[in-house]
Amino acid sequence: MQLTAAELQKRHELEGAPDPFPSLGEAASKPKRVVQVPTDADSQADFPTLATSAPAAAAPGKSAWGSDAGPRIKATVKSTPLITDYFTVTQAELPAKDGKQTSVGEAMKQVMAKYRVRIEASTNQSRQTTFHMKGETQKDLDKAKRHLLAALSPVVTLILNAPASTIAAIIGPKGATLKKVRDATGVKVDIPPKDGTPNGNASETNGTTTPLPGDEEEEVMVPVTIIGPRPLALEAQEMLNEIIASRPSQRTQKVRDIPAHILPFILTCRTHFMEESHGYHVDLALNKPEREITVSGDREGVVRVAETIKATIEVFKTSITNLKISLPKRQHRLLTGKAVDDILAQSKCVVEVASPEDPSDEVTVWGSAVDLPTGLGAVMTKANSQFIHEFPLPGPVAVSKQLLTYMARIDYEVTLANDHPDVSVFTPSPATIAQASVLNIDIVGEKSAVDAVIKQISQFIGKVFGATREVSIDWLIHRVIQGKNAKKLKQFHEAHNVQVFFPPESGEQSEVLLVYDPLSPSASPSPVEKGKHLDYVVEELLKMAKEFADVKSQKISVEKRWHETVVGQGGTTLNAIIGEDTTLSIKVGAEVGDASDEDVILVRGVSIDVDRAVNEILKVVEDAKNDAIVSSYSIEFDIDREYVGRVVGAQGSGVNKLRDSLGVKVDFSDEDEKEKEAGKKKKVTHQKSRVKITGRKENAEEAKKRILSQVERLADETSEVLKIPNQYHAQLIGQSGRYAIRLEENYGVKITFPRSSGENGEGKTREQLKPDEVLIKGGKRGVASAKSELLDALEFEKENNKVLTFDVPTRSVSRILGKGGASILEIKDVTGAQIDVDKTNDGIGSLTQITVRGTKDAINAAKTAILAIADQVGEETTTSLVIERKFHRNIIGAGGQGLKDLISRCGGPSDTKLQAGLVRFPRQDEASDEVRLRGEPKLVNKVKEELEKIVATLRDRVVLAVEVPASQHRNLIGRGGQHLNDLQNRTGVQVQFPGSRSYNQFGDPENASEMADVDPANIVKISGARKACEAAVEELKTNVKPAAPEVMTAIVSVPLKYHHAISQQGHFFRTLRNFGVSVEQSGKPQKPAVPAAPPQNDSTTARIDDSEDTPSIEIHWQVAENYLDAEEGDSEWTLKGNDAAGLERAQSLIQEAIAQAAAMTLGSKGSNVARLRNETGADITVGRENSTIIIIGSESAVEAAKEAILKQTSSGRPPRH
Repeated sequence: MQLTAAELQKRHELEGAPDPFPSLGEAASKPKRVVQVPTDADSQADFPTLATSAPAAAAPGKSAWGSDAGPRIKATVKSTPLITDYFTVTQAELPAKDGKQTSVGEAMKQVMAKYRVRIEASTNQSRQTTFHMKGETQKDLDKAKRHLLAALSPVVTLILNAPASTIAAIIGPKGATLKKVRDATGVKVDIPPKDGTPNGNASETNGTTTPLPGDEEEEVMVPVTIIGPRPLALEAQEMLNEIIASRPSQRTQKVRDIPAHILPFILTCRTHFMEESHGYHVDLALNKPEREITVSGDREGVVRVAETIKATIEVFKTSITNLKISLPKRQHRLLTGKAVDDILAQSKCVVEVASPEDPSDEVTVWGSAVDLPTGLGAVMTKANSQFIHEFPLPGPVAVSKQLLTYMARIDYEVTLANDHPDVSVFTPSPATIAQASVLNIDIVGEKSAVDAVIKQISQFIGKVFGATREVSIDWLIHRVIQGKNAKKLKQFHEAHNVQVFFPPESGEQSEVLLVYDPLSPSASPSPVEKGKHLDYVVEELLKMAKEFADVKSQKISVEKRWHETVVGQGGTTLNAIIGEDTTLSIKVGAEVGDASDEDVILVRGVSIDVDRAVNEILKVVEDAKNDAIVSSYSIEFDIDREYVGRVVGAQGSGVNKLRDSLGVKVDFSDEDEKEKEAGKKKKVTHQKSRVKITGRKENAEEAKKRILSQVERLADETSEVLKIPNQYHAQLIGQSGRYAIRLEENYGVKITFPRSSGENGEGKTREQLKPDEVLIKGGKRGVASAKSELLDALEFEKENNKVLTFDVPTRSVSRILGKGGASILEIKDVTGAQIDVDKTNDGIGSLTQITVRGTKDAINAAKTAILAIADQVGEETTTSLVIERKFHRNIIGAGGQGLKDLISRCGGPSDTKLQAGLVRFPRQDEASDEVRLRGEPKLVNKVKEELEKIVATLRDRVVLAVEVPASQHRNLIGRGGQHLNDLQNRTGVQVQFPGSRSYNQFGDPENASEMADVDPANIVKISGARKACEAAVEELKTNVKPAAPEVMTAIVSVPLKYHHAISQQGHFFRTLRNFGVSVEQSGKPQKPAVPAAPPQNDSTTARIDDSEDTPSIEIHWQVAENYLDAEEGDSEWTLKGNDAAGLERAQSLIQEAIAQAAAMTLGSKGSNVARLRNETGADITVGRENSTIIIIGSESAVEAAKEAILKQTSSGRPPRH
């Protein structure tokens, strides 16, 4: 954003102050700048020139700025148009340089020398100075104006407290926003780094918070430091404030102590709570163990959501009630975890069970009175949803505990879970183990799966039972036994198959568990053998315990008020007393377990450690008592302010050292600057800082002595620059700075070596050092001594640290270095020489310089070894060829395998180390298609020829498409891709069918226009050489089966009443299929094929299948016309066939069948159905329920069938009664 001078001055309120040049100490009056735009820029009244108007030949008068050399600003006329700007300041607080005040003229001269601008200045009667600037570009004017304002203003430090949430916006993406502020104002902006402190507990260095009452927390404020000239610092501050103002303020509030039975209901309302934020950014976090919800985000949204949560809790408190039932403790396991959420989702009720340690079997269901019945049902359903088996552990409780301990130590539950993922296994809790007389393992799951787990556990316990033993050894010596006898404990398992399990030290338990490993292949099933090995290990452990059995306890009487001192902050003092390698138990106050006396400390452990700890505790208490008496002593004195920073040290290291070593508190405070008026001049005395030391008297006096001694050394400090060639710096510094640090510590000096050179040839250090300069700073004597020793060391290095430089062919450098520098490191280790390889030529030149440092023998040995490797590398040639980037991936191959195979085919080395550098493809970020080859001439030529052949093949590569019906793809691919692989191997092409992974990678085929109207599912792509692709296309076309001929259709209308007569129970349709004709019917009759018998009078019935001796009976016949009660309407039969002849024949048969069906007659009663059907041609059906015979056919066929039936029934059968 570009601002005119007037806008910039007004923006920073630099208007109207009366004193243009106040002293540096007057901080109360803010400098202001007033813009005054004259109507005539050349007006002598508005802009009185600093130069005289006399001709050049006249003697010049004295300049207003105190120079006798004539005017500093002269009018200059340019042919090019100039841009002008001007601004007015009411004061100019010029900084001092080298103890001298810089004048306004000098500041203007510096700006004009640095930027291409002209500046004129004038001061009016109101002591306001106006600066008129001219330049060729606005950019130059802005830079010059900023520089001039910086020169005319004092450097100030502003602290801006910014909310932590706005720091990211202030910094911007990759620091872009912060850089913009710095570039626009030229000030330094420091933001302290994050220290990971949670919200509301930030350290003082990273921010401060103002805690609110209750559960509210304001956002952490981060102090942002702005250092620079006052107006520019104020401008930067305003820019940062604008960024902060654009970000909403943050807040965190906690809703605590939510009742356990209400919390699940609250969690279901999360969506409602978020809606109440009204668009503000809000985050909700649940701390389930503490039953609290943390609401954080934008202040307005946080307040709304927190109030909504609290109101919702109150609503639930009044609206829900409970119902209590009793369920066996084992079923409680099915009513926890996810089951609670399932029950809540099903019934809007919450179930609450007692903790596993609580023996109560009570279950509480919470919900509204309306929902409780449903909730109770859901709880009972869930409680009975899985099979639960209680597996009792065998033996006495002591043995059961041993079994449980062993199962826990070998993670047997994890083994069961892996073997049976659908089953859950629960072991008793520690509280249950301590109280129960019988221990059970609960197994939950489907019954079949539970049975499998029971079987596995039973087998396991069968092996372990009787194979365990416990031995009591004081827990204080467990660590000693394990540390000093680790190898022997391991041998117990290897030689005796016995595992030793020591309890966790934190439990302070003395029982050590021994188990004869049942899972070992060498385990014996014999109880006698198990007992023998266990007894041996028990005996050995007791021997070890006896060796370290010097354990005792001692009580110390210590007043309770000193307990905190003994423990120390965070237990630090107590940890120091216990030590790292000792096992001590120190219990303080109530931890001892004696309610009648808390003024006691109990120490238990090995005797020698107990005695030591007791003495240290008593000493800590005694020191604390003394500190309470003498720590109130304080001493104050003054030191020059310029030494305060050195005394405090980097990040307070100096003060911290005094505090840690002497136990004192050191505070520094600056006194007000003292000024003495002497006429019109001001004389400023040395600035002082007051030092206050608080602590024990002797410690405070010692701290004062050390500080004053350091100040004295600082006052005596001097510096000297030594000329030492850069090549010896590394040796003089020593490994990891060892030698330089020793000199600094011995003589109390600071030695600075230059770092890598910058653009101007000077080292990148705080002190401006040249590459061959070394700075020594410190006391005069120390500097002299360090200088003498450093120069002596230099002479020694010159004599013993020779330097040899020689050249080797650049082509051999990679071989000399080796993979990862292995070869060069080996040469360094063997010869003891230091070797540096010049990497500035980047492999472009034919020769590379190598520098070797060390003794004469080491240099000669290293050179010989390096030249030996260089001689092994033959003559090399370098060539290149252009290969389109699109072919690079194909040539290199997956993992570079294609390129490796190519080099091997050309007779090149198979070792990847030797192949490296032979062929170099351009990197992804290089816009080039040039491939470089470097190596032996013959090999390079062969590789080049091979690459050209491959590229020619790739350039001839085309993609063609051929139409293949998708229905035939499977046949063309073949089982397991057999046919496809055969085609690709014979033709040398690649064939991709639609749906394959690489189908789209082939790109568009050349003949894509020909396939525009083809279904994409039928397009097969072929890639390869053109001739091979064309041959593959032709072969695929010949293998494609012709499409099936078009199906011919015909429609015939058939009366529904004739359907059954024509179809003949499907026989007619099978006949049509023999002609290649299929039939589709638009409708079928709903009535059955056999019509009902006509109504008859009461009469006896006869069956055609009665035995011959059955007396004959009177048979009634009734002949009726067929289809009297049949369905009306027609059904359209659609005939489909492959040829017209078949369709015509089918149509003819259907018409004949319709005519024949129309001539059929209906009759009743019959015998020997199959024979009569063949003889008469009539269709005869015998009813099984009422002995009714239905005869269907032509009238003559019906009559013939009737006569045959009557003849058979009347041949000698007696009548039925």
